[in-house]
Amino acid sequence: MMRKLTEKKLVLATHNAGKVAEMQEILAPFGITVVSAGDLNLSEPEENGTTFVENATIKAVAAAKESGLPALGDDSGLCVHALGGRPGIYSARYNEPKKNGFMYAMEKLNEELGDSADRSAHFACAMVIAWPDGETRSFEGRVNGTLCWPVKTGEHGFGYDPMFVPDGYDASFAELPAAVKNAVSHRARALKMFTDACL
Repeated sequence: MMRKLTEKKLVLATHNAGKVAEMQEILAPFGITVVSAGDLNLSEPEENGTTFVENATIKAVAAAKESGLPALGDDSGLCVHALGGRPGIYSARYNEPKKNGFMYAMEKLNEELGDSADRSAHFACAMVIAWPDGETRSFEGRVNGTLCWPVKTGEHGFGYDPMFVPDGYDASFAELPAAVKNAVSHRARALKMFTDACL
């Protein structure tokens, strides 16, 4: 039987403010208080897994052990089909900080795609809940879409969102209101699996 989350405080194993805000909004109706690993000054473990699930597990287990609270870790990324799934688990490291962050990463992907007619891609998210006793459960969500160029910047989103137009929409993730993105995103889908199973 799937273990239920009975605690009302959950550590989000991330230092990414965008992810924290997204998760707080989604989990608020369940009466769960979300604190981030950054808020608790937890260390950042080395993400040396070869899959999204492995990296999410590394983060969740480390945060749960260090904080003594249940922790939710996620690892997500953009998988470009014509590039063999790149950047995949290396999505966050695909940009060069000395350049201009994710804008550089998006420019790099567009250059690599060249004149390819296939601009399909998907965002993948693995979400892992870990308890301090070491027990874990994993969930995986995915949303398909197309990469646009030039990017469609908006007031929302982060990372590769300005370049990604989800199937069924004309706007990029950066342009869609948070409520819409949170209903269809890869992270939202993985989180729904988590909430359905554990809450």
